[in-house]
Amino acid sequence: MEKVNLLAQYMPAEAAPLIAKWIDYFQCEFKIAKTRSTKLGDYRHPYRDKGHRISVNFNLNHYAFLVTTVHEFAHLLTWNDFKNKVKPHGGEWKKNFQRMMVPFFEMNIFPDDIHKAIDNYMSNPAASSCSDLSLSRALKKYDSNQVETLHLEQLPLNTIFKIKDGRRFTKGERIRKRYRCVCLDDKRIYLFNPLAEVFVLEYVK
Repeated sequence: MEKVNLLAQYMPAEAAPLIAKWIDYFQCEFKIAKTRSTKLGDYRHPYRDKGHRISVNFNLNHYAFLVTTVHEFAHLLTWNDFKNKVKPHGGEWKKNFQRMMVPFFEMNIFPDDIHKAIDNYMSNPAASSCSDLSLSRALKKYDSNQVETLHLEQLPLNTIFKIKDGRRFTKGERIRKRYRCVCLDDKRIYLFNPLAEVFVLEYVK
C-alpha cells in the first residue's frame, strides 16, 4: 500500500495500483528521478546482478508521468520478448505500448485531448517515440507552469535566447523536426526540439 500511495503523488491515483502491480510482477527497480534535460524517463534491461530498471523524472505532470511510465514498461516487455533483436521504438514496442495503455483508457484516466493524441501517435508509424510533438503539446497543457513556459517554436527566426544552463543561441531554420541554432558562446551549431523551453534575450528584426 505504501508503494501505491507514493506513486499516487506523481500520477493519477486510479493508475497507481496497476503500476505498483507491474513493478512487483516484473521485479523492476522503479526510481523517481531528478530532472534530466535530455530525457523524461529511462529503461535499462537486466545486466549482471541487476534486474529491470526504470526511472521517470519527478517533475512531470501526472499525465506525463503516467505516459512516460507506460512508455518505459513497454520497453521492458519488449526486451523480455525480443531482447535486443528489434528496434527500440519499432512495431513490437508500439504494440506493447498500445496494449499497456488499454487499462488506463478503460479507466477514463486521460482528458480527451491527451487520449486523442495518444491514439493518433499510435496510428502514426512515422512517429519514433513519445517525443511525438502532438502528444508532447497535449501533455504540456497540464504543466503547472504552462503560462510562464516559452517554447522555441514560438519564437521568430533569428531571435536570441538562452537555455537553463545560461548558454545563448540564435534561432535558425527548421531542419526536418528540429531547429538549427548557433551558440553565441562557442559558435557551434546545435539542433533543438521545437518544444525546448527557452528564455528570450533579444528579438532580431
